Amino acid sequence: MSETPKINENSKQEQLEQFRVDDANQKMTTNQGLKVSEDELSLTAGERGPTLMEDFHFREKMTHFDHERIPERVVHARGSGAHGVFELYESMKPYTKAKFLQDPNVKTPVFVRFSTVVGFRGSSDIVRDVRGFATKFYTEEGNYDLVANNMPVFFIQDGIKFPDIVHAIKPEPHNEIPQATGAHDTFWDFVANNQESAHQVMWLMSDRAIPKSYRTMQGFGIHTFRFVNDQGKAHFVKFHWIPKLGVHSLVWDEAQKIAGKNPDFNRQDLFDAIEMGNFPEYEFGVQIIEEKDEFSFDFDILDPTKLWPEEDVPVKIIGKLTLNRNVDNFFAETEQVAFHPGHVVPGIDFTNDPLLQGRLFSYTDTQLIRLGGPNFHEIPINKPVCPFHNNQRDGYHRQTINKGPVAYHNNSLAANTPSPASESEGGFVHYQEKVEGKIVRSRSDSFNDHFSQVKLFWNSMSPTEKNHIISAFSYELGHVKNMAIRQHVVDMYGNVDSALATEVAKNIGVNPPTTEESNVTKSSPVLSQENTFMSHETRKVGVILQNGFQGEEVKEVLQGLNVSKIMYETISDKQGVVTGTNNVELKVDETFTTTGAVLYDAIYIIGGSEVDEAFYKNAEHFVNEAFKHYKPIGASHDGVKWLEESNLIGSPGVVDGSGQKFIKQFIEAIGAHRHWDRNVI
Repeated sequence: MSETPKINENSKQEQLEQFRVDDANQKMTTNQGLKVSEDELSLTAGERGPTLMEDFHFREKMTHFDHERIPERVVHARGSGAHGVFELYESMKPYTKAKFLQDPNVKTPVFVRFSTVVGFRGSSDIVRDVRGFATKFYTEEGNYDLVANNMPVFFIQDGIKFPDIVHAIKPEPHNEIPQATGAHDTFWDFVANNQESAHQVMWLMSDRAIPKSYRTMQGFGIHTFRFVNDQGKAHFVKFHWIPKLGVHSLVWDEAQKIAGKNPDFNRQDLFDAIEMGNFPEYEFGVQIIEEKDEFSFDFDILDPTKLWPEEDVPVKIIGKLTLNRNVDNFFAETEQVAFHPGHVVPGIDFTNDPLLQGRLFSYTDTQLIRLGGPNFHEIPINKPVCPFHNNQRDGYHRQTINKGPVAYHNNSLAANTPSPASESEGGFVHYQEKVEGKIVRSRSDSFNDHFSQVKLFWNSMSPTEKNHIISAFSYELGHVKNMAIRQHVVDMYGNVDSALATEVAKNIGVNPPTTEESNVTKSSPVLSQENTFMSHETRKVGVILQNGFQGEEVKEVLQGLNVSKIMYETISDKQGVVTGTNNVELKVDETFTTTGAVLYDAIYIIGGSEVDEAFYKNAEHFVNEAFKHYKPIGASHDGVKWLEESNLIGSPGVVDGSGQKFIKQFIEAIGAHRHWDRNVI
């Protein structure tokens, strides 16, 4: 038996090194290695004659181009990925025998892919949608894939309905409209007629559906899995990723404008942060329930439309994920990476969650068509760091060259190898759960409560978040043409909260609900983003200034931002350099034409002696936009006068002045993220 290599945080990077090629300063060749003498002109019969079939270089180049695209994912097509490392805080040996969860000194290499769900590959990052958060751990026992979303629940309870929800929320088939949104009839028709979706849809209407960045986005494994320790004892478990910068979102008007200004906003934020050394970090948490407590709750713990309230089942923080390296080639890594919830290691096992059971079939099936056959595990980004040995052979794109005549089991010609490994040798043994029952198409009655946890979520929201949810329902249902569907949805959410449903009904022109609302009074404060961690670090400030600005004072402020790990870009009316007093020069990063207030977390407005009317109007637009989106605004010198003229001085999150006091107050305002108590008209 071959020796298992030592896995460390650089193992995957070292493995990928053999596949990396730098074409710079090299002579051009064909794919067969033949040097090419001409790459701009086809081989023709005379200067004005036909192209000849013997032009093998043309044929090879064009054939490869014609086949460069592979099928995009049906869902999660729009993605962005990065490499990183997972570090364990404490051993989980009492709960699981998974080796990467045993030793805090071992660092496991990972690859993470974030994504939207509904949109095509060319759609915008900034849409109202669920987000994927999939992590591939390259462990010494094989690859483990934690295929998570940024919401802890899902639309459906059974995998057999997955085609239905996707068909419903995708663009309508008769005209392929609209793109990357659920704001249309077929989606809401599905919701109204499949009320198990009520919980997920409430999350979808919340601020969670428009995350500010992947760096400030939570992740949830959704399903109930099992931890199994080396004694064979099992616990039920749910997985959590918690961003160390806190969980933050956009506001809807801002999101729509960002989608036009920069549809790559989230993926660019992730890429730029890693390039600048602002490595995204997420703590890894688990919720654990003993098997004896499986039926101790007022919900079924196997129901994927339910979460485990943290007040009842606390999240235990056990490790940290750090993303520290961007991909070298988007297609080869981010696009070709293949995740599957069935890629597990000893110590992590499945449950009878009916949606999980469906996914265990579906994911392998989709990779076969998308990546061209059964050997997708040999693509470098998918290849395990540890060796793999079996009797599988041939197929499209086979890269492994297996030696010897034997490709079957049992055999005597190769001493019956490769041979199965016993459990003590690391062989995966499924948890021996006793299962009995009649063969039926039925679901336990414990799955039938579709509204109690929706009310729990609603009760947990702040007044601002509740207003956003009402606005989101009103926007989405306002795009539904069929009035009966609108009414059906309002009546459905009357089962949750009559005030919510009545307000939405007013906005979309239907009758108030006639249904009886849930009597759940419980709340879960951790579900509200109002209670998330706040930080000023890595936020981005737009600095608006013109020639003649107060040089030394502005330098002091910008240095204060730098020291506090706050990024900034200078904005003026023209590219080049702006010059302030004392000959202080600053390079202009963006102009009013090339950027927008929605692309920044805060605005610092300064002005300068050479400001004209056009500059003032542009600056005023930036400030008003930032104010409307509840963002911090700082002002010095001319900027203070402009804020006074707009009656913004003294508003929450608006800071004016100079010196260290101003810097401190402005940074505090930036750290607060949004100032919801602002009077916005």
